[in-house]
Amino acid sequence: MAHHRLIILGTGPAGLTAAIYAARANLEPLVVEGTEPGGQLTTTTEVENFPGFPDGILGPELMDNMRKQAERFGARFMQGWVTEVDLSQRPFRVTIGGGDVHEADALIIATGASAKKLGIPGEAELTGRGVSTCATCDGFFFRGKRVIVVGGGDSAMEEATFLTKFATEVTIVHRRNELRASKVMQERARNNPKISWVMNVTPVSVIGEGNKVKALEVRDNATGEVRQLETDGVFVAIGHTPNTGFLQGQLELNELGYIQTRGVSTATSVEGVFACGDVMDPHYRQAITAAGSGCKAAMDAERFLEGSSSHDWSVSAGSARA
Repeated sequence: MAHHRLIILGTGPAGLTAAIYAARANLEPLVVEGTEPGGQLTTTTEVENFPGFPDGILGPELMDNMRKQAERFGARFMQGWVTEVDLSQRPFRVTIGGGDVHEADALIIATGASAKKLGIPGEAELTGRGVSTCATCDGFFFRGKRVIVVGGGDSAMEEATFLTKFATEVTIVHRRNELRASKVMQERARNNPKISWVMNVTPVSVIGEGNKVKALEVRDNATGEVRQLETDGVFVAIGHTPNTGFLQGQLELNELGYIQTRGVSTATSVEGVFACGDVMDPHYRQAITAAGSGCKAAMDAERFLEGSSSHDWSVSAGSARA
């Protein structure tokens, strides 16, 4: 059984930033990649809002650069899916794949959250080519175009309202006649002249033309009629699922299922276990905020491993340093 001072689960912006900082601190972290190395950014095309890249950078290229940077400082990578963890005592045990067990004195969880998908034909094939799950990330690319937002909750209302900054027309498509969104969010969307509504329909497929979206095919739930809604983009806003199933109730989660952290730190309900990125952040879900929390997690883990377990996490995460 291999023993490590620190294991990091996940290789999105949070996990890789944690790996860079931990490796620079000579913790020699083992980074478990999972089945989607690089996280959700590997499914996007150009990233224009990550600081330091005035001309933008491709999502996969950004993640590859971050991985190489972590490797440069001594981080070790292992591909595999974490099937089980034992957080009942230290060292913690992490089971990968078919039974490969590793021990760790500290653990950083950066497994992210997966956007819920519609599961219809054309959705996967056109993701990154007109189908998106992040308006903040991709809205700029739809300046002067028509887009559809699928969903009826607060996230859908927020995405639709944000997209009106760029698109000429935003259509909200929902499978029911009533929305799940709060009244405030509904009113904000309904009062926006750029937003129109197609209710009580079920998305059937995303229609493409070449490498771009042409229309969303929907079925009327009352009549069964199938029709196409012409559009340049489809934003799926039906929620996210935090990737915490492998924890099996060993950590405190919030009401949405995200890992609960303490105060301004990344410390969790189990001493020596830290969480960063989308797995603990249901609100921002941005590469740069995930990276920032990854930095915090590595610094928190380093301080813990140095014996500062009595630190008051509710007050401060420690002094900043480069």
